[in-house]
Parts: sequence; C-alpha cells; structure tokens
Amino acid sequence: MISPGRVSAIASNTFREAVRNRVLYALLFFGVLLIGVGIVVSSLSYVEGDRILQSVGLSSLRLFGAAIAIFVGVGLIHKEVDRRTIYTILSKPVSRTEFLLGKYLGLLVTIWLQVAIMAAAFVVVSLATGAPLDGGHAAAIGLAGIELAVVVAVATLFSSFTTPMLASLFTAGFYVVGHVTRDLRELGAASESAWVQQGTWLLHRALPDLESFNLTVQAIHQLEIRPDQVLLPLLYGVLTIGVLMAAASVIFERRDFR
Repeated sequence: MISPGRVSAIASNTFREAVRNRVLYALLFFGVLLIGVGIVVSSLSYVEGDRILQSVGLSSLRLFGAAIAIFVGVGLIHKEVDRRTIYTILSKPVSRTEFLLGKYLGLLVTIWLQVAIMAAAFVVVSLATGAPLDGGHAAAIGLAGIELAVVVAVATLFSSFTTPMLASLFTAGFYVVGHVTRDLRELGAASESAWVQQGTWLLHRALPDLESFNLTVQAIHQLEIRPDQVLLPLLYGVLTIGVLMAAASVIFERRDFR
C-alpha cells in the first residue's frame, strides 16, 4: 500500500535537490528574459503590439517550462542510481512505486514553481505595457501547467529504464510530436486518399495531442473559452499522467540495478 508520508518525504527531498540544479536557474532566467524581450518585439508593430507581447510571453512560459522538465527531470532517477543512494533508499520500507511517485511529485512542484515565477513576470510585463488580462490568460497558464505535468510524467517514464541522454531525446521527441499530430490530421483530412485520411486520423488518436492544452490564441485574442475547452484537456491530462506513471511503475519495479 502506498504511504503518502513516504511519498511526500521523497518528493520534498527531490524538490530540494532540483532547486540546487544550476541548469534550472539558467533556463528560468532565459524564460523570464524572453518574456521581457517581448516588449521590444511588440514595439515593432503599431497594431498587434499587445497580442505579440502576450504571444511571446505565453510561448516562452510553455517552451522553457518544458525545457526545465526535460533537462532537469531526466537526471533525477539516474543520479540516485549512479551515486548508489537508491540502494539505501530501497533498503528502507519504501517501495519502488513510492520512490517513483515521490520523484515525480517533487519535480512537478519544482516545475510549477518555475511556471508561477514566469507567469508573474508575464503579468508584470502585461500590466506595465497596458496589455489586457482576463480569465482566458489564467486558463491558458493553468493548462500549460497541466501540459508540463504530462511532460514530467513522460520524462519520469523514460528515466525509469534508460540513460539521461536517451530519456532527454525521447521526451523532447514526445513534446515535438505532441504538437504536430493535430496538424498531421488536418493535412490528412485534406487528402483525396481515404487511406491517408484514415491513417492520419489513427496517428492523431494514438499519439499524444499536446495542442489540446494550448489556449494561447484564445487568450491573446480575448475569445470566449468554453468550460469544455478547459475541463476536457484537464481530464485528458490526468488520464494520460495516470497511464504514464502506471507504465513507469511497472517498468521500474522490474528493473535490475545490479
């Protein structure tokens, strides 16, 4: 039976370890810097300045959040194995599933903290330039956080059985593919071949659809965001995380550390 106390203890230790990583601060710095640079980019346009500013800001938040999840997250389990500390941890009454969940939650809290910092920078820049802010921006940032939770789960899955280098490549590939499957489906739908249409539809269903978490266009254009545009991606994200973590747990339970 999974113990919340043991999981939270591992998560707390993982968080302390992650915030000491210099790569995290470098990526966070460039993320906040790019959000600020959006002011310069937006000044080049007299008509769409506010929208360009916020598009750059929200895109930076999502991109650098994913970069932090990938380059910080994939090494957390490997470090425990490389330093042999995992033997000490697992020799105690801690199951491998609890260890994995603790690592995931610790990294997730770290990522969400970075998202909060970048979101604060986004709000400050928007207010300083007079760009409008409403509930749509909050929804866009919230779903970006869920998307990053999925990316962290993917990084945890690949880290459970492979090296940091391969885990980084696989997770980055997952992130890129997750943002093009919808375009692939639309290209297939425009084809005259029924085989191409069916094939691209099946690929879209089988592969991740991270674009479902992207409300940047709706937010910056202040379009109406229906409740289902938030609730359905939220449900999809929770289910995806559950499947990924279950798979990671099964693989990690069978891994031989000798």
